[in-house]
Amino acid sequence: MAITTTTLATIAAARHRRGRRRRAILAGLVLLIAGMLALTLMLGQSFTPPGQVIRVLAGQEVPGASFTVRQLRLPRAVLSVLAGFCFGMGGVAFQIMLRNPLASPDIIGISSGASAAAVFAIVVLGISGPAVPILAVAAGLGVALAIYGLSFRGGVAGTRLILIGIGVAAMLHSFIAYTLSRAPAWDLQQALRWLTGSVNGAQLGQALPLLAVLALAGGVLLSRSRDLEALRMGEDTAAALGVRVGPTRTLVIACAVGMIAVATAITGPISFVAFLSGPIAARIMGSGGSLLLPSALVGAALVLVGDYCGQFLMPGRYPVGVVTGALGAPYLIYLIVRVNRAGGSL
Repeated sequence: MAITTTTLATIAAARHRRGRRRRAILAGLVLLIAGMLALTLMLGQSFTPPGQVIRVLAGQEVPGASFTVRQLRLPRAVLSVLAGFCFGMGGVAFQIMLRNPLASPDIIGISSGASAAAVFAIVVLGISGPAVPILAVAAGLGVALAIYGLSFRGGVAGTRLILIGIGVAAMLHSFIAYTLSRAPAWDLQQALRWLTGSVNGAQLGQALPLLAVLALAGGVLLSRSRDLEALRMGEDTAAALGVRVGPTRTLVIACAVGMIAVATAITGPISFVAFLSGPIAARIMGSGGSLLLPSALVGAALVLVGDYCGQFLMPGRYPVGVVTGALGAPYLIYLIVRVNRAGGSL
């Protein structure tokens, strides 16, 4: 049956509506992040007027506000946004490629690899400073490579990779617990502070590695967004559409692991941000269009909101990883039940 002009017009109108809705939602997420940034810079233990914040950001010296905004609040906010971008985009890349919302780096052991290396460096080797993040990045990449190799049998099946990753994560958590049980009190405090996932003590210099990995790995992922969308429909369909499945999978894994490993090395493993960002973005965006950018924005919003709530809206002060962990654990249980009943698509 021939496609009529009316049908083509209806399809075009539907695409236009979806595109307009997508742009509106992305704009809303950007405004949410901008609003949280403004709130974070103005309101803490004391209130800094907007005019003073703007003057400080412009490079002027404002008595009482320069130190609070420039040294304390701004690095914390910038690190929260950049780490959230990395966790959100890296996590959803895994979930899309493996067609399973459980295929998140903090579920399948990649974040655990970085955490185990950091704890070992702090407690056993007595290392501190920049060497700890470097070891964490190397370990995250190494664990990802090991999981990929163990799950490769003439190809990588998503379920097999997830199960192997969960097993590797369990072993790494046992290693972390054993190492912590033998740690001196000072090293134990430092390791636990790193393991929780926090932007306490953030410095603007720490943003440079995150900016670099976002520009490189994030740029590559965004350039491959069409290939990832094809992989959501299955490997056979993607291959029929001209996607080189093997090289694309390897490239996506390398970029996603790099983003997650660097973010984990800088802030610690902020629980469940990589896991939650993709499903939340999929819910609010609806069908059609890449989830990479929406998930990155959702991740940034989660870290910003979680850190602010942990600092100022809860009794006591809690690192952001505690807040996101409290949100993510019930959702993980719900998602396992839903996936078991209805299948594993995002």
